[in-house]
Amino acid sequence: MTDTTTGDTVVPGALHGIRVLDLSRFIAGPLCCQLLGDMGAEVVKIERPSGEDARKHAPFHRQHSVYTMVYNRNKYGATLDTRRPEARALLEDLVRRSDIVVENYRPGTMEAMGLPYQRLQELRPGIILVSISGFGQTGPLAGRALFDAVAQAMSGLMSLTGPPDGEPTLTGTYIADYIAGFHGAMGAMLALLHRDRTGEGQHVDVASLDALFASLGTRPSAYAMLGEHPRRNGSRDLLTGPANVFPTADGYVYIHAGTDPLFPRLCRAIGRQDLLEDQRFASVPGRMAHIEELEEAVAAWTKSRPCDEIAHVLQEAGIPFGKVSDIPEVVDSEQIRAREMMLDVEHPVLGTLRLPGIPIKMNGSPGSVRKAPPLVGEDNDHVYGELLGRSAEEIARLKSLGVI
Repeated sequence: MTDTTTGDTVVPGALHGIRVLDLSRFIAGPLCCQLLGDMGAEVVKIERPSGEDARKHAPFHRQHSVYTMVYNRNKYGATLDTRRPEARALLEDLVRRSDIVVENYRPGTMEAMGLPYQRLQELRPGIILVSISGFGQTGPLAGRALFDAVAQAMSGLMSLTGPPDGEPTLTGTYIADYIAGFHGAMGAMLALLHRDRTGEGQHVDVASLDALFASLGTRPSAYAMLGEHPRRNGSRDLLTGPANVFPTADGYVYIHAGTDPLFPRLCRAIGRQDLLEDQRFASVPGRMAHIEELEEAVAAWTKSRPCDEIAHVLQEAGIPFGKVSDIPEVVDSEQIRAREMMLDVEHPVLGTLRLPGIPIKMNGSPGSVRKAPPLVGEDNDHVYGELLGRSAEEIARLKSLGVI
């Protein structure tokens, strides 16, 4: 098999030989399956004959949704109207040939389709079902729909995001969907490991709300054990300072020099040794108690200098920092290029697609991009013909009926 980004022969990935049936849509489920596909799994994505709703989401490249491109590479794309009685046999045949099924319907939908986990086990002993939903398969809210922004609101994350005197704010990406997708992929791999040891499959239950709540660091425990009520803190670090965004002559820079080893370096780098002699700033608690005054001193140095000059000084001093970069700057940066985090993926119809790279680097069984994101039903002949053994005439009949 060939890597579509380099043309090189692909070394089998860590999940080579594993087949995933992707019944999901939007972000969390498709991302979970894409991660498995990147690592070598064969992924079969099922969507309705007219295409999943996400294909209508902007932005568009040559009238095709970039939204779906970003979450669906390394997949065979097949269509199936799962509501049709004729689809049942096809779907069950796909289950028989799969190791993992991933779905992100509301709880109860798989049962309504006649495919509860017990039935999946009957069709394929040892099969793994990964269910990614808003609230999980249990609890009083299990039946409710959930979108990423709602998860940010209900998890507590939104209450922590934004300026102290402003409104609660969304993050700049679909963070709940991403974290749920990561957890889904990890759950699938853990279940594979368990199956290798015992021969048993299992049902992996991932909730977006759970995944996001588990990412809030010390805040839930600080409240539960100490009674602390966290508040929004803008870009300022919660624990040490100075650590914040500071204005420069041509933008913004984030400087983190709040620890006891780093603070003296910063003072010397910006020519403010006098701050070292001020006992108010001699310890982390002291600096946090007088953080506004301390940040004013740092800002007085940064705001008259360009980011490049600041970067040189801080780099020499060994202080963690980063220019607040916009997306074009990041995409075109040397670091992203060196890490192959933007890839040119060749599509037979849409030409060259520029998509995010694979963040997990492995030297023995590396991930690869072997297939561009599929068009609607692009691989029906492969999935139903080569994989399931249906004849060309049968495939044509199912298409004429609107089943595929």
